[in-house]
Amino acid sequence: MKKDNKQSTLSKEQISTVMSLYSSGKINEAIVTIKALNEEFPNVPLLFNILGACYQSLKQFDASIQMFETAVSLKPDYAEAYFNLGVVLKASGRLNLAVESYKKAIALLPNYLGAHNNLGNALKQIGRLEEAVVSYQNAIAIKPDYAEAYNNLGITFMSLRKLEEAVNSYEKAISINSEYYEAHNNLAMAFKKLKRLDKVLINYERANELKPDINYIFGHILHTKMSLCIWNDLTTELKDLTKKINKGQKVVAAFSMLGLIDDPQLQRKATEIYTNDKFPISDSLPKIGSYTKHKKIRIGYFSADFHNHATMHLMAELFECHDKSSFELIAFSFGPDQQDAWRKRVLLSFDEFIDVSLMSNDDVALLSREMEIDIAIDLKGYTQDCRPGIFTKMAAPIQVSYLGYPGTMAVDYMDYLIADQTLIPEESQQNYSEKIVYMPNSYQVNVSQRTLSEISISRLNLGLPKEGFVFCSFNNAYKITPSTFAIWMRILKTVEQSVLWLLVSNDETAKNLTKEAEKSGVNKNRLVFANYVPVEEHLNRIKCADLFVDNLPYNAHTTSSDALRMGLPVLTCLGKSFASRVAASLLNAVGLPELITTSQKEYEALAIELATNPKKLKAIKDKLAKNLPSAPLYDTPLFTKHLESAYKTMYDRYHEGLEPDHIYVEHSK
Repeated sequence: MKKDNKQSTLSKEQISTVMSLYSSGKINEAIVTIKALNEEFPNVPLLFNILGACYQSLKQFDASIQMFETAVSLKPDYAEAYFNLGVVLKASGRLNLAVESYKKAIALLPNYLGAHNNLGNALKQIGRLEEAVVSYQNAIAIKPDYAEAYNNLGITFMSLRKLEEAVNSYEKAISINSEYYEAHNNLAMAFKKLKRLDKVLINYERANELKPDINYIFGHILHTKMSLCIWNDLTTELKDLTKKINKGQKVVAAFSMLGLIDDPQLQRKATEIYTNDKFPISDSLPKIGSYTKHKKIRIGYFSADFHNHATMHLMAELFECHDKSSFELIAFSFGPDQQDAWRKRVLLSFDEFIDVSLMSNDDVALLSREMEIDIAIDLKGYTQDCRPGIFTKMAAPIQVSYLGYPGTMAVDYMDYLIADQTLIPEESQQNYSEKIVYMPNSYQVNVSQRTLSEISISRLNLGLPKEGFVFCSFNNAYKITPSTFAIWMRILKTVEQSVLWLLVSNDETAKNLTKEAEKSGVNKNRLVFANYVPVEEHLNRIKCADLFVDNLPYNAHTTSSDALRMGLPVLTCLGKSFASRVAASLLNAVGLPELITTSQKEYEALAIELATNPKKLKAIKDKLAKNLPSAPLYDTPLFTKHLESAYKTMYDRYHEGLEPDHIYVEHSK
């Protein structure tokens, strides 16, 4: 605390005593002493300022606010008290008032460094990002070596999706303070969005060196290593991960867990730790009220992916097929405004399409409530650019998790998870916090038709051999485990002249996979690496493969349904968790259960058999071709009908005063 030099009524000794008690943490003694002094000196702003700070340290925010307000009422030019008031208002969730208090402090002291920085923090939290940038830049103008302000500026640029600016800000913070572990950690996150994985790992590991107990950094490092296919210490690391989760440590983000361990019980435990920390239910808004029954059920779809994205590749037609006489559709978009064909397409399907990207979670939830959204559908879960914070505020009386995240949200405020019997057998329901909506075929919706590239594609111009069997796996590299890769290498060694075609986004990953192949005795030329291409071109090239070999424990999702759509059989091994059973769900929905194996040994044997028995493979391809026209997996109107049935059941239960319960949707004809 700064002393108020204008207070002559108090002796230096009295002021020193109070300050000493406060500084040494003897808060209750300080309060008693100040109150005694207030009897003698009732109108001293300094005493109320210190008393406010004491109550703040005890988290008695209302009392603290009262004291700071008294201080500024006695001394209207008391900049420090306005600053302290802003701190408490922000801590108590009164962000708009905090902004005004910081601005008053700055008006009194234009070079008040901490006030500029804190104003930026408050503005950032309420979604006024451009204003936050200005506040941090003002702070930096006052103090050019202000590392914290550069770090905060980087965080804000990240929220504005200005990734290069974020990188520059974090790097400036680190140049000022090379041991600034938070800036290293944040820089890693920025490089991750830029897909510069080598720099991601370097900065995570540096942050971990500086501060080994950073929450979730163990999991971040492990996930990054998986993306780079660095498996040197994986067995030990997974054992450590399991131990840390069982001890309740904040060790791994929810999404990262899905590709590491195929244990739905452990996944739920890890996710509960993560969500209780990051996204606990919030009381910043009043309790949501009940709505009268609407003539049309109001469905809110919340996503960052209303553009050229895998989610829209699956869902665009569903929005079009919804029964507009029974449902009103509102999109809440918090992703980039990409004016591509997919966004233009889905815009036409909604009654309202609202860009909420710059709104705070509170404001989005309030808007949803004002519009009386009956059912809020979260299409993101804990994937990139997610906004679970909206749902912690209760955006709607019924909240549902669907499609984007293949697992439990592990929170009380999500009522339902849309799945199917393959994904979540009844005996596994206890591993999911939500009540399960059991769709009759597969949980996954698809558009019935996809546009293909008109570019002629052949094996040769893809780098594939003209002759020989082509296995492919177009999953992200972090889904490749050492055990699965070892199976693939044994398959290659058994099937002569065969190759494995993989989707790899960076040279470092390709280099590491090549090394692993050579360690297994497989020539590096038998690995063929594909680049990312537009989805229309990707669909066209899939036809050049002979068999799609799936990953465990994190299956191919959209990638599997794309392969099946193009007539390419998908071989999978059934796991225990949601993410490890998706391909099986899709195969059941196209009538190919014979490609679902139940052990890695069976998976390996069947891959070899299909590659060496052309008649058997042809029979499966012929069956797939025959099934596709009538397969429920690509019958979007039918799927929409089933989903609407689930929505109506949720809605009716709510208005009947019944708690959410598992819903079994019957197959319609």
